Order: sequence, then structure tokens, then C-alpha cells
Amino acid sequence: MIIRRAEKKDIDGINKLLRQVLDIHHSGRPDIFKSGAKKYTDDELEEIMRDDTRPIFIAIEGERVVGYAFCVFVQHNDDNILTDIKSLYIDDLCVDESMRGKHIGRELYLFVLDFARVSGCYNITLNVWSCNESAYKFYEKCGFLPQKTVMEKIL
Repeated sequence: MIIRRAEKKDIDGINKLLRQVLDIHHSGRPDIFKSGAKKYTDDELEEIMRDDTRPIFIAIEGERVVGYAFCVFVQHNDDNILTDIKSLYIDDLCVDESMRGKHIGRELYLFVLDFARVSGCYNITLNVWSCNESAYKFYEKCGFLPQKTVMEKIL
């Protein structure tokens, strides 16, 4: 398996995984997530790929995209209350459902961790939906701890 930055030729494989993530989220929260929708257009994916502040890393086995990690650098310089720390936010991490249990997610995470360290980040952050229990457990195993909690009351 190879982990590298995503390229235009990887868009079809990335789209397959984006659909899998949407299916999980729609299944858990159909009141929020649309069925069959697409998170990004192909043009938006290409734009993200050109943006060094929003790197996408993919795991490749053979010619097949078997996982990805969408990342975003976040820094609040000269904020009134927040320090100037540089964070790497994992916006989305997915492993193909047919490849789960083979430690691809762990390898992607370790790659992102090294990338964040080399990039001078203080921490890595992410959000996980409470309806996605397997993802929550995965992140706990990787050493993540809750930083804050988003709560809701449906009206």
C-alpha cells in the first residue's frame, strides 16, 4: 500500500469513498444528510487538490484508492482569545468498506500525524458524528480525546 497526495486521476476512487461516508451519515442522521448527494463536485475536488492548505492524502493498493484523509490547516492568528497554534483538522477520513480491518485507517492516520508534525502543527483535530460509533472507537484507539462537545435539541 502507498499513501500519497491525491491527484486528479484519483477523483473517481475518492468519489466512491465519499459515497460510502455519506451512506453511513445518512443512515445515522437522515434528518441532516441527504441520500445520494455528493459532498464535492469534481471541479471542487480538483480545486482542493491544488490548495496546499487543504491536503488530501490517499491510500492506494495497486491502482485502487482504498482510503483517504481530507485535511485542513487551521490557525487563528492574533485572535482575541485563542492562541496562535497551528492545527491540522481531519475533515474526513475513510477506508473502503471492503478493506476495513486491514489497518489502512491506522496507516493513513499515522501518515497524517507525521505530516502534521513536519508541518509544525501543535495538534490534530476532527469531528465525529455520535451515530458513527465505529469511527469514534477508531479515533479513541488512535489516542484522540474529546476537546469539546457539540450538542443539539431538535425542535
